[in-house]
Order: sequence, then structure tokens, then C-alpha cells
Amino acid sequence: EFCQIYKDTNEAWKQYYTFGGMPRLLHYSDNEQKINYLQKLWDKTYLDDVVERNNIRNELAISRLATSLCSSIGSLTNPSRIANTLESVQKMKIDAKTVASYIAHLENAFLFESAERYDVKGKRYFESTKKYYCIDVGLRNARLNFRQQEPTHIMENVLYNHLRVLGFLVDVGVVESREMKDGKWKFVQREIDFVVNKGEQKYYIQSAYSIPSEEKREQELTSLLKVSDSFKKIVVV
Repeated sequence: EFCQIYKDTNEAWKQYYTFGGMPRLLHYSDNEQKINYLQKLWDKTYLDDVVERNNIRNELAISRLATSLCSSIGSLTNPSRIANTLESVQKMKIDAKTVASYIAHLENAFLFESAERYDVKGKRYFESTKKYYCIDVGLRNARLNFRQQEPTHIMENVLYNHLRVLGFLVDVGVVESREMKDGKWKFVQREIDFVVNKGEQKYYIQSAYSIPSEEKREQELTSLLKVSDSFKKIVVV
């Protein structure tokens, strides 16, 4: 749908991973207008609405929490770790229980979604950490004043959103195997970006912005090859 607006697919991708897919963006011709629009959405619509609807007294804390989540898309984290980051970086004292509550409010406002960590071989979930993704990457970039334009993480976020739009349930996969390291047998955990399910459909997916070398190719394939079932395994480049 987005690509229908642009004749060149590369230009469409550049626009999408920078400004996202909020429909009103198509009314603006220059980048400054788009930036102002996205930043006002955050301040005047989303955050104000979340604060008012949930009677939040510490507006600064939830604002900085939203920024922190935008900054760490695609990274494993939990409320305790986020609380520690806010305290050490932002000099803001906040407990993990409050962080968890604020995250729930932001998810209920459809600003973020979380993906749980799933042990592929053990068939169990890790409760301690999750990954958080922004519902719109343009809003994410605007929240960070377009400072952290990281194509690898943004592509992973876009892919997550697309899988959710297609109706898949999405987890972050972990596969553990016994491997020889430094002359000793050790248990090694490797990550699979997405383990997705919809009814009888199941896929293991790696998001790789580019594969410039054989070493990088092996890195992306290793975790998939450690999974012994017959479901399809995909690397998106």
C-alpha cells in the first residue's frame, strides 16, 4: 500500500524507515513538516492521552520511559533494567513496578508491542526479558529527534510490524546447543529474531540488513540450522 505512492521501491523504503506510515504524512511535501507532525503526535496526542486516561502524576517519567523504549528497539530488556538505566543516565529514581505499569499503559495506547523470549528446544518462555517494538518507526525516530537511524534495528522493527499485520503471533527465539569452545564443551544460546505462528503455520525468521561476507552469512544461518524440526527457516535481507 505504501509503495503505491512511490514509483521507486528504494525511495519508498527510505521514506518508510525514516518517517513511518502515518497516513497524514502524505499531505506534507517537505521533511520539516513531517518531523513537526510526528513530534506533535507524541506530545499533544499520545502522551497527553496516556497521562490523562491513566491519571499519571509523573509525566516526566513516562515521557523518558517512552524515549528509552524507542532507543532500545530490538534489544532484550525488562522493567528492572529500564529502571536502572533511567536512574543512571537520566538521574531519575523510579522502581521496576512503576516502569512495568507505565509500559502497560504505552502498550494499551498502541505505541509499543512486546515479544516474549521463547526457548525453541525446551518449548518454554523466559519470563525475565522481552523485546519491545514501536508500532510505527516514524514515531520512534521522531521521539529520538532522528538521531538513532540504525537500519538494522529499524528493519527488524518493520519486519515485526509486518508479521503482526499478517496475523502472526511473534516470539523472540532462543536455541541452545552444546558446542566446543576453547577446547571445552559448553552450552551456547543463540538467538532467532522471530519465531512466528498462525494456526498450523510456523516459521523461523532472521532479519539481516545485509550479508557482506561469508562470516556474516554463517552467523545468520547458524541459529536456524540448530533447529531440527521441518518448519521453514527464512533469512530476510
